[in-house]
Amino acid sequence: MTLTSSVLLAAAVTAGVPVALFGYLWTVEKALTPLPERTRRRLRPWAWLAPALVLVGVFLLYPMLNTLVLSLRNSGSTGWAGLSNFRYLLDDATVHAALRNSLLWVVLLTGGCLLVGLAIALLADRVRYEVAVKSIVVLPTAVSFVAGAVIWGFMFNYQPAGFPQTGTLNAIWTELSRQPPVAWLVDNSTNNAALILVGVWMTTGFATVIISAALKMVPAELVESARIDGASGWQTLRYVLLPQLRPTLTVVATLLAISAFKAFDVVYVMTNGNYNTDVIANLLYQQLFINQDYGRASAVAVLLTVVISPILVLNIRTLRREWRA
Repeated sequence: MTLTSSVLLAAAVTAGVPVALFGYLWTVEKALTPLPERTRRRLRPWAWLAPALVLVGVFLLYPMLNTLVLSLRNSGSTGWAGLSNFRYLLDDATVHAALRNSLLWVVLLTGGCLLVGLAIALLADRVRYEVAVKSIVVLPTAVSFVAGAVIWGFMFNYQPAGFPQTGTLNAIWTELSRQPPVAWLVDNSTNNAALILVGVWMTTGFATVIISAALKMVPAELVESARIDGASGWQTLRYVLLPQLRPTLTVVATLLAISAFKAFDVVYVMTNGNYNTDVIANLLYQQLFINQDYGRASAVAVLLTVVISPILVLNIRTLRREWRA
């Protein structure tokens, strides 16, 4: 396909989708016109939502159900395997380690991004060069996770004691502490934290921008009233700002938690799951593309969905509670 034809196709799709949607809605209204008013009121929401429901069914529900079916079949999907793939999830130590590391990602990545993002948003809101500060923090989000992993791979680079340290962190560490260099990505006491640090570095900008926007929506009268009443900075944050920011923090925390559960790029590029750094997404990749075991890969995907689901339910309940209040 030539460049000209690609541009024409993109333009046709861009213009065609709104036209087709408008045509569908016009047709729906024409079809509903002869019906009684009460019937129209009942049918109109479902008729308007039908295209979205079809897309959800085709691109979300069907793949989920198909994955569930595949998880009950053998490695080549040529026969039924029952619950053997799920017994593998329960019995295999590699799966347990990957799940434990994924939970560690959820706790540290989500907590780290929220704390750092909130701190930067609060501090930047008080200075004149707020735009410059937030621009610096947001810059890493423009870098792909693969590129960020490569960059931090150089930062974590390790050479044995007695050799020049080309890695930035080890060069600083050996110079300041006079201690042997640390194999950040090999040592089990540091490697998972090092990988999560890369994720925090690349994701904090997202949290900062969202929290900063929500912070500017807090009525200034509330903050001023708290200060007039003698509230300290910490009290103002705890009793005024945080309650106002709670819905935003809930949404951001949910998105960060889901992103943490799907962490793959950083782990794959920097350690490929070696040295006890495997995560669920990397395990899924190994089973699907390396072992070509479609049954186990689908079972891992089902496990990932089941683990993420409570986070979504908690998010929905929290938001409903906030809206009712």
